[in-house]
Amino acid sequence: MMSKSDNNEGSSKIPILIVDDEVHTRLALTKLLERENFLPFSAGSGEEALKILKKENIDIVITDLKLPNMNGIDLLKNIKETAPHICTLLITGHATIKTAVTAIKEGAYDYILKPLKFDELKKVIDKALDQQRLINENTYLKKLLYGKYDFSNIIGKSLAMQEVFNVMEKVADQDCSILILGNSGTGKELVAKAVHYNSSRRDNKFVAINCGSIPHNLLESELFGHVKGAFTGAHATKVGKFEYADNGTIFLDEIGNMSPALQVKLLRVLQEKEIVKVGDTKSKKIDVRVVSATNANLTEAIKNGTFREDLYYRLDIVQLNLPTLEKRKGDVPLLAKYFLKKYSKKIKNKKVIIDDSAIKLLEAYDFPGNVRELENMIERAIILCDDNKITEKDFPQNVRSKALIPKASRVKSDKHTTTGIDLNSELAKFEKELIKNAMALHKGTKSKAAKFLNINRTTLVEKLKRMEISFN
Repeated sequence: MMSKSDNNEGSSKIPILIVDDEVHTRLALTKLLERENFLPFSAGSGEEALKILKKENIDIVITDLKLPNMNGIDLLKNIKETAPHICTLLITGHATIKTAVTAIKEGAYDYILKPLKFDELKKVIDKALDQQRLINENTYLKKLLYGKYDFSNIIGKSLAMQEVFNVMEKVADQDCSILILGNSGTGKELVAKAVHYNSSRRDNKFVAINCGSIPHNLLESELFGHVKGAFTGAHATKVGKFEYADNGTIFLDEIGNMSPALQVKLLRVLQEKEIVKVGDTKSKKIDVRVVSATNANLTEAIKNGTFREDLYYRLDIVQLNLPTLEKRKGDVPLLAKYFLKKYSKKIKNKKVIIDDSAIKLLEAYDFPGNVRELENMIERAIILCDDNKITEKDFPQNVRSKALIPKASRVKSDKHTTTGIDLNSELAKFEKELIKNAMALHKGTKSKAAKFLNINRTTLVEKLKRMEISFN
């Protein structure tokens, strides 16, 4: 008998197990199945079948209902507990409605009447295999999806992001409400998806809705649904996002833009765990995890009376604060190379590389649009670059200019407020740093640096000497 490691080695035959206490039935089916590209195994009892299933990677089990000791239904139950991916077909010569219902209820794909007609059996096997392929493909796609949103696949080695990951890992499976705060482009929805796909709700739906992009008078219907005739244009009953996400996760982006009237209704949903469709009088129980996000200052909104404090505390059981890209500069090279890999084959169908000077330019830039801006910038650079290599010239002029300008000194102490600031001294420092940055960007090439600074090369040389700037 073949071992699991040997099973199907170098063969495309489909392993199938025949379980029947009648020897001639097993032999006949074995010969017929061998002709149809199957790899048949056989057992004369349920106990023997279970031993084979432990050793072999069986795809389909065909079992007689009447077996010594363990009958076909008992074998079916055992298979579903230990190997639920296996399709099981029951053969019976004593079919009744009760038998059929019991078999299907316990997880049998189908049942077949004796005397067996092989053509009919083959059709049922083929259908069972088609279903199994769909299940396997679905399982594979889910694994890919879970892998995509695994915490380790969210790029960020900076301390700021490691702190976020630490909290995410702790709360992912706790089923509590989460409020994600962060500027636009910091990846709030990506984090929400990662929380969902690392929780026990991962096999159910993740539903996202942007509360700021839908008019206030339509948002209630989007969230909770409506019944036919609830308002002008409501020609049919509609399922809302909360009901659609039942047993899963709903992501409410830009929650700070929700109207006060709708905030009251959302609060009731969170408290009572039930929804009422627009125009309906009946409520419906739901089980949904709520993850919300905003780039607004909700504390200020509460003070201004535009956001309910009681709703805030319902949403803010755990808070995740996503840092701006400016505060996680160490992640810029990692993110840039990730987006480079993501788009280079898609756009040019070739591997595109990025020059070290271009990486340094990105590290010096502030990225007001955060990760989203960096992604767009890399995509654009791939389109514009020559010889499949991105250099600093492939980035917009404003990026190159801003990256070189040092940040102005900030007045931080009371001493400056009384003694004042030496403007000439500060301007001299600013000019020196700007020239050093320009020289670094152009790898010490004076003509290029001078052109970039819009000054003559001789002027630049004089300034380098006077400021004692050496650049090898």
